[in-house]
Amino acid sequence: MSAQQKKNTSKQVKKYSDKVTPLAPDIGADAALGQQLQESSNQQLREIEKKALRSFQREEDFKPYQAELIRMHRHLEESRTRMIILFEGRGAAGKGGTIRRVTRYMNEKHYRVVALAKPTEQEKTQWFYQRYIRQFPRGGEIVLFDRSWYTRAIVEPVFGFCTNQQYQDFMRSVTGFEKDLVRQGTILIKLYFSVTREEQERRFNSRKTDPLHQWKLREVDVQAQERWDDFTQAKYNMLKRTHTTYAPWKVIRSKDKHQARLNAIKVILNTVPYERLNGELDFVPDPAIVISGSRELDIMEEQHLHRV
Repeated sequence: MSAQQKKNTSKQVKKYSDKVTPLAPDIGADAALGQQLQESSNQQLREIEKKALRSFQREEDFKPYQAELIRMHRHLEESRTRMIILFEGRGAAGKGGTIRRVTRYMNEKHYRVVALAKPTEQEKTQWFYQRYIRQFPRGGEIVLFDRSWYTRAIVEPVFGFCTNQQYQDFMRSVTGFEKDLVRQGTILIKLYFSVTREEQERRFNSRKTDPLHQWKLREVDVQAQERWDDFTQAKYNMLKRTHTTYAPWKVIRSKDKHQARLNAIKVILNTVPYERLNGELDFVPDPAIVISGSRELDIMEEQHLHRV
């Protein structure tokens, strides 16, 4: 760690340390109790310092790659190239946190994050892709979909929000839809964040008790654990029918959020032939974290029950 980084780390630790005020020694009759409280307070302080340092160091890991994202984005602007990134996956799989790391230092005038609500009554009468097309990028712009048209492949059929005919129509049409997008010059990146059942449950329980994150917990999330196998089957069907050479899926193992975010950024950077800012950076995704859609299908088929 450089001298500047150490200095910044000290500031961060001090910021968190100020939240805990060490107790003065108990000069009363119960000195033993006072000593216990003092030790407890010191332990709390040490835990806060460790957490602050770990969080700071992880955010520092992103910065060289976030600088590369800015360079890549500049290339897209200069070449007037459109980019669409789809973030799909189970609830609490880490999509939102990754989007925030990807866009943290980008020019807000040249990217948009799109998270559409359920369709209105008017939208239900329109062509299915119509409301998504309205959000598509202009030349030089990046649009990041926090869930996309693939809700029709997973969420809607699992919860009965679409008919079987609507589901089948989508599965037959989506590859041609994406082929036209790519053929006409749009860079399309499809990321599926895969989390284990146990980790998803842990994250849901954490959200229930955290007032800062309770808003993330939706009714469909509450039922996600009960319908785990249904989601797994829907995921398998989606990969089987929509993983193509021109619009492939990349599956991101997201049990470790930090590694998932870092490797997702690497996947994005590797899709654009821009001039690297730092050629010494490791741009190769970790094969234990990033799996191709075809390899994920092989793994699911080997496991017979398709449990991932």
